[in-house]
Amino acid sequence: MAESICRSLRDGALEGELAPTLTIKDSLASPFSFNVFSHILLQLSSQKSQSHGIVIVALSRSPSFYADLLKNKGVELSSSNKWIHILDCYTDPLGWKDKARKSGNVNVVSDQISLATSSYKSVKDMDKLFLAITDLGRGLVGENKVRFCVAIDSLSKLLRHASLQSVAGLLSNLRSHDQISSIFGLLHSDLHEERATAALEYMSSMVASVEPDHHSSENCLSEKNFTQGKFSVRSKRRNGRVRETSEKFKVEAEGISFASISAEDGTTVAGLLPKVQFNLQLSEKEQIDRAKVVLPFEHQGNGKPIQIYDGRRSLEESSGEGAPISRCKNEDSALGEIIYFRDSDDEMPDSDEDPDDDLDI
Repeated sequence: MAESICRSLRDGALEGELAPTLTIKDSLASPFSFNVFSHILLQLSSQKSQSHGIVIVALSRSPSFYADLLKNKGVELSSSNKWIHILDCYTDPLGWKDKARKSGNVNVVSDQISLATSSYKSVKDMDKLFLAITDLGRGLVGENKVRFCVAIDSLSKLLRHASLQSVAGLLSNLRSHDQISSIFGLLHSDLHEERATAALEYMSSMVASVEPDHHSSENCLSEKNFTQGKFSVRSKRRNGRVRETSEKFKVEAEGISFASISAEDGTTVAGLLPKVQFNLQLSEKEQIDRAKVVLPFEHQGNGKPIQIYDGRRSLEESSGEGAPISRCKNEDSALGEIIYFRDSDDEMPDSDEDPDDDLDI
């Protein structure tokens, strides 16, 4: 399932459609959304996709962190400058350090990294942030219809500095930009009001939730839940339908890994049952009562075998040869009977044709 998310982000947007957007949610009970974010970033960096570049909006991690992350996974940093650019909103998001340096009160030491990095010092202004992201993207892919991907490592940081309407406007502008192939970012859902989380989920074509694995009686803050959990994804399809899937994840020293949920866990089986307010199973008494019900087609014949006459032979021939005969009255009845003789043997026994079709009325 995590692979399907990466594939959707790699495929990007079709002409005239909004860019696919992924929001990765977590909480204090299972704070592993950044592990998922890093996994997706590395997948998009190492495989071909619709985008020819990635703009990383660094809000919760420094540019040097991403340089070490890519280097440890075997990405050549010297060549990555052509397709990866970091917008540094982490070092000095509000420009305070810059003002202190200009006044001479503080000596700010900047980190030297080999990745292409640009400083941004006005996180509160979403319009300027949008222009900064798109300018960096065009610097990577050019002015043509070549697309680039946008990775925002903390939507929660943006919501700290700007209003919900401004952040939603930023995402809307990014999704509708004709050179952006896909967007993904992470959100700490328990830090915000429910309406803020719901608004960002509504604007996302995919919502991934990192949840603790406590379907058993274990405490949600147990040691086990800080190494593994459940990864659930809700995706909106082009036809309007919503699909929900789940799988396990495990955090190890080398990274995060995903695995399907087996039937023994009970989670998958329970998720397949419809959520209804009535019982779909029959009790033993109900099954016995249902077996006693006589259906309408069982009323004919009064318990005797039913003989069916097909209309192809006369009654005398059929009776003499032991052929089945169908009569519309009981043997003891004096009401008469109806016998139908077919016009020819070519006529189908159960023809659906209207016998009066040839009448000119």
